[in-house]
Amino acid sequence: MPETLGKYDLLQVLGKGAMGVVYEGFDPIIGRRLAIKTVRIPDAADIEAQDELARFKREAQAAGRLGHPNIVGVFDYGETPELAYIVMEFVDGTTLKHVLDRHERFALAEVVRIMRGLLAGLNYSHERGVVHRDIKPANIMLTKTGEVKIADFGIARIESSSLTQAGTMLGTPSYMSPEQFMGQTVDFRTDIYSAGVVLYQLLTGEKPFEGGLTAIMHKVLNSEPPPPSALSVTVPHAFDRVVQKAMAKRPAQRFASADEFARALQDAFENRTEMQIGSMVSDLADDEATMVVTTRSAALAMTPAATGAITAPAPALVAPAAKAFPKLALVGGAGVVVIAGAIAFMLIGHGHEGSAPQAMAPVPAQPPAPPPMTGEQRDAILQSTLGALPCTLITANDEGDKYQITGLAGAGAPQAALTAALNSLPAAITTESKVQTIDGPYCDALDAIRPYNAFFARPGVLLNLSLANGVTTLHDGQLITVKEAMPAYSGYLQTDYFSGDGTVFHLYPTPTDRLRQQPGGSIKTLGDPSAGGASWQVSAPYGTDMIMSIVTTSPLFPLPRPQIENADNYLSDLHQALQTAASGGQNLEVDAIQLLTEPKK
Repeated sequence: MPETLGKYDLLQVLGKGAMGVVYEGFDPIIGRRLAIKTVRIPDAADIEAQDELARFKREAQAAGRLGHPNIVGVFDYGETPELAYIVMEFVDGTTLKHVLDRHERFALAEVVRIMRGLLAGLNYSHERGVVHRDIKPANIMLTKTGEVKIADFGIARIESSSLTQAGTMLGTPSYMSPEQFMGQTVDFRTDIYSAGVVLYQLLTGEKPFEGGLTAIMHKVLNSEPPPPSALSVTVPHAFDRVVQKAMAKRPAQRFASADEFARALQDAFENRTEMQIGSMVSDLADDEATMVVTTRSAALAMTPAATGAITAPAPALVAPAAKAFPKLALVGGAGVVVIAGAIAFMLIGHGHEGSAPQAMAPVPAQPPAPPPMTGEQRDAILQSTLGALPCTLITANDEGDKYQITGLAGAGAPQAALTAALNSLPAAITTESKVQTIDGPYCDALDAIRPYNAFFARPGVLLNLSLANGVTTLHDGQLITVKEAMPAYSGYLQTDYFSGDGTVFHLYPTPTDRLRQQPGGSIKTLGDPSAGGASWQVSAPYGTDMIMSIVTTSPLFPLPRPQIENADNYLSDLHQALQTAASGGQNLEVDAIQLLTEPKK
């Protein structure tokens, strides 16, 4: 270990990671203990390591502009020929993750206090244009005096920064918001979601969604976790609503700020007893209430039959609900109704001693081998496994001995989910995947048209979109020429060019190539000067773009669209237009391809 780094003394190693080392340091000029985080300066050719260094610098930039008691302070950034380093506040304590990993649980008041500290730091950060994007217990410090401090702004997003574009998936899966999984641009509400996950874990001791990357992504996008009160009887029902709002799938349905989140949490805590008693009175008034008695505590727990009985250790007796109840006492925060000793004794009885032993059931014979799958069964399994994967547009072509899978899948989690889904198919279904990975903010567009995609290929019947001469990469100055093979019926085309900067350019119709019905089976060429109409050349910014085409039997939009518009606004209108077309019984076909653009060779 070196003795100094810049003007700072290095005292000891606090921790090591894949990218660098954290030291306890000392500033001899002002006499202050510090934490000094270091990473090695990578080779210029190591693109991945250069990205890590850029995120390291951004951590200094993001946290350095924030001075708040609930945020680990950053005081300095420096570089030597070998190392880059951040000089930070020394936090004498541990991480929330370390405490949770020891299976320690917090009292409800302590949960609220920790969350209020976290949300105060987030509110301050958000007001200054910094979104953390990786809120999780490992990045929440607890000092020995009980203070809460947010650490590690390494993947933070700063307003006006383009260092991390939409389409990049960053974060820790168990705490990532739906929009992070979808590769969309995030704002402060993604921190609200992650803080909701932390609250859920503090209340229950469990994460709301567990499993591998693809399993977590599927659950985050498609399912709801059990309410915290269903996992822990010490959690008041009012907290369920707070967690549900913080973890809403749609950002607009979450709390409007971290401060609003904190106020709702405090209100739930202050009104918890009143709410719990009100809930119990409602339970007791239910004619179909179920009572479960436990021999261990002689306690009687009552819940409406609609929600099922609370399971308790070693239940001795289940008795029907009565119309009248003796005096009740509330035990702790658990909301358990305790009946006075005499009634409990009568209900409990004397156990089950002397019960006759049960006869052993015969071992069943091995079932016969299932018959071979039919083609219809294989098709159904394939479509149900792959057809609804988010951020994909997939087509399967039955080639007899195998299915060829083509189309697009978003980079990161969507591609990983597709790979996992392909691997989960039965051995009787053989596939060859030629699905292209598309990197960019295109998940919303793909999800808008996926419900109308024909999963199985029907050559000569469906819409087919391609670039002229089958190219997939164009260079600066080259023409963008698109060929569209119409399906077997006549219809109206809508063809859009989505750019990585969040804009959409309508290739057809245009002011010079107005909307008209295209004959079934015909070829429509866009961007070829010899065929008339508009033409377009590749220019900066370069990267991955997407072209999407839709054909309907009636015009999709009643009025012409502006030729260039914001993709979010367009997709909102497109979603409604597609629903209207489908509900009206129109024929509807969709297709999409990616286009890579580069500077001149």
